Order: sequence, then structure tokens, then C-alpha cells
Amino acid sequence: MVMRTESAAVPTRFAFIRFADFPVIPALILAGIGFVAVFANQLAPYDPEIGSLQLRFKPPAWQEGGSMAFLLGTDHVGRDVLSRLIFGARVSVIVGFTAVMVAGVMGTTLGIVSGYLGGWVDMVIMRLTDAWLALPALTFAIFLAAIVGPSELNIIIILGAVYWTRYARVIRGEVLSLKEREFVRLAIVAGCSKGTIMRRHILPNVINSAIVLGTLMLGVVVVTEASLSFLGVGVPPPKPAWGLMLADGKKGMMVGYWWLTVLPGCCIMLMVLSANLLGDWLRDKLDPQLRQL
Repeated sequence: MVMRTESAAVPTRFAFIRFADFPVIPALILAGIGFVAVFANQLAPYDPEIGSLQLRFKPPAWQEGGSMAFLLGTDHVGRDVLSRLIFGARVSVIVGFTAVMVAGVMGTTLGIVSGYLGGWVDMVIMRLTDAWLALPALTFAIFLAAIVGPSELNIIIILGAVYWTRYARVIRGEVLSLKEREFVRLAIVAGCSKGTIMRRHILPNVINSAIVLGTLMLGVVVVTEASLSFLGVGVPPPKPAWGLMLADGKKGMMVGYWWLTVLPGCCIMLMVLSANLLGDWLRDKLDPQLRQL
């Protein structure tokens, strides 16, 4: 009985060590934002794009002049701020996660091809990557958005095109090490094609790094999307987006309408900070060097 008790306690102890530092609060915040984004139609009390001039600048419910009908107040055209924040979460989640996936697929593919094939292919891809990295990301994104025009789809494509270089650099470095490993050499001896080796032997060994980099890039992408919307080249009005809400509320900030800027700013901060904390934890768990393996 003693041996059975000790053996049962071992997995529990290891599980505690493994998840003792799990960022519970950031994970819950991200899960909550995702839940709100998915069920925005059911959660929002009003249409986020329609307002009434008679309801302009209603303060939050806990301030004098506020009401429970508009829990977080209204904006300069009488639209419910809570409803716009809820639908703004959907925009940030869709644009953020989709742009990260687009950049990840592009960068990981080019990084694997560049690192494994080497030669002139590696030289062309890496020189293109260096030239891309030399450009300021936000300035380059503004330039592209000004050319193609503001829309949700265009912003996803632009952000994917701007940030793929981060993946390409990291993945290429790992592939240069992996292609000298014994399992790759054995695959070559067995007659596997280069495409098969890259797909079946290289890709599974770099996917962890791509996932970690994706979680770290999520916060960067969300901030960039909010910046583009703030400058008027992102998600077009009247569609709710947190960056666009900041732009609409900046004039009212000076006359006491603080909720028009503080509330969307807090939403951006919470999402970005949570994504970064979760990404740091994943990096510590999935990076063999940080785990001292």
C-alpha cells in the first residue's frame, strides 16, 4: 500500500511542477476575449454601428447622468460603447490570429526551404528577408495600407506580408542545425526526396518554435492593427475596432469624456499583455535550451 501511494503521488508532484507557473490570468483573459468575439451577436445589447444623436456622450452607469441602459456610456454619435467594445474584440481576434497564421505559414515555409536547400535559394530568400527587416514594420504597413485601401481583408494580408520575416529568420536557423542530424541523413540514404524530408522530418521539429513565435507575435500584430485603424488606414468606419474607437474618442478626452479612449485602450493593453505573458511561458516550456535538456 505504501508503494502504491508513493507511485500515485509522483505524477501529481510532477504535474504541479510543470504547471505551477502557468499564466492562469492571461490565459483566462485571452479565453474571455475569444468567447466575447465568437458570441458578440448574442452578448452585445445594441447594434454597434447605429446610434442616436439624442444619446451622445452618455457617461458610464456609475457616473452622474449615466444609466444602466448604457453600462459603459455612449460615443459622439450616440452608439453604445459596450457593444462596440464587444464587436471590436471580434475584429482584433480575427485580424490578429489570421494575420499571425498567414505570416507563420509564409515565414515557416520560406525558412525551411531556405535552410534546407541552401545555395542560391538561401541567398535570395535571406537577402529578401534582410531587406524586409530593414524597413520599419509600422511605417511599411501604413504605406501598404494607403496603397491597397482600408479593409479587414487587406489588413490581414498586409500584416502577414510585413511580419513573415520574423518566422523565416528563426526557422532557417533551426533548419541549418536539423539538417545535419542523423535522422535527416538516414532519410537521404533511404532515398526520400527533398520535399518529403522537409515536410515529414524538418517541419515537425520546428513547429514548436513557430507556435511560440506566433503567440509572441500576436500582441505585435494587434498593436499594429490598432495603430492602422487609429490612423484611418485600417478597419474602415463605422465598423467597430479598438484602434478606431481610440481615434474617435481622442477629441473628447480633453473635455472629460475619458471612457471613449480609456476603455478601448485597456482592452488593447489586456490582450497584448496576456498574449506576451502566455508566449513567454510557452517559450520556456517548448524551448529545449531554456528547459536545460
